[in-house]
Amino acid sequence: MKNLGYFLVAAGFLGGAFATSLGVQNVNWPLFVVTSTAAIIGLVIYKRQVGALARSEEVLEVNRVELRESIANIVEDLRDINEGELTRGAVLRDRIDLKLREDLRRFADARGSMVHLFGLQTYADIMSHFATGERYINRVWSASADGYDDEADAYLKRAAGQFDAAKQQLLKAAQSIS
Repeated sequence: MKNLGYFLVAAGFLGGAFATSLGVQNVNWPLFVVTSTAAIIGLVIYKRQVGALARSEEVLEVNRVELRESIANIVEDLRDINEGELTRGAVLRDRIDLKLREDLRRFADARGSMVHLFGLQTYADIMSHFATGERYINRVWSASADGYDDEADAYLKRAAGQFDAAKQQLLKAAQSIS
């Protein structure tokens, strides 16, 4: 059904483009209206299919596990980086890339299910901390690349705090629905 939606959107836009290109002064309005309607119907079909898939129990359960595991890994990895030997420069950037990037991506990919699992306000609260922590990680990486190691150290600690807050809110939300 999702493929039908794709097809109708593509055919509708191509048909609309064709209808408007027949002449500079003449637009084939009946053809344009029909193809535009097909594109809109295709978009509605596609959005409904994507929405139904996003709310399916299987996807929600897989994403619930992904969210919990990835945020726990991020918090633990940041704790290891902060409590371990002082790393700077390329070593710090490599540790960020090797230890954090995959879990950051996993969490971001699964974040859409939070709305269905916990509600919009909880999603906003958790994602506020997560997004701030992610920006701090990117700032650490950039500061490290530019040689500002003290700034990188400071923002690494701030990032850890933000991700820990996101983890605590996620755990609290998960407990409230259990």
